[in-house]
Amino acid sequence: MQTSTRDRIVVAAARLLQRQGYVGTGVKQIAQEARATLGSVYHFFPGGKEAVAVAAIEHSGREFAALLATALDSRPDPAEAVDACARLLAEELRASGWIDGCPVTAAALETLGTDSEIQRACAAALHDWERLVADKLLRGGFPADTAGELATTVISTLEGAEVTAQVRRAEEPLLAAGRQLARLLRSYEIAPAEAR
Repeated sequence: MQTSTRDRIVVAAARLLQRQGYVGTGVKQIAQEARATLGSVYHFFPGGKEAVAVAAIEHSGREFAALLATALDSRPDPAEAVDACARLLAEELRASGWIDGCPVTAAALETLGTDSEIQRACAAALHDWERLVADKLLRGGFPADTAGELATTVISTLEGAEVTAQVRRAEEPLLAAGRQLARLLRSYEIAPAEAR
């Protein structure tokens, strides 16, 4: 299946932003990586670099959400599912040579303190990931308020562990985070599904 020029631009920008950040990525480089002309980039994204970045972050957010959903759905028990997420992230990070961490971290950190479209796109991605975790916890019997707070804790912990794993070039920070998050979730006395 042939991908459209616009899709190639978005995917190329997403990978570059993930690896180099917003500041380190130029429109010319995006065009080159996408095998597109500079004019095509501006045709599809008249708002320039920021517009491309927002589309790329939204794409990356959906891509990561699909990965997260697959891992969460791989185990019926929420604690085991969160641990599976951490293990999957560790495997993916190692396979990338420690360069493909969280798809929004670099852009989010570079735009801190701004009220930009980029910052809003990053915040929306994080919120969507938290919602996936919260939904898993709700299905596992956690009360709504607890599920929301735990989902924030899970995503925040995995994000931090992923950066640490990248810096150390080691899976252990993510694996340890997964084990401890699972332990945290198991510490809640949730009735088994058949008892509810």
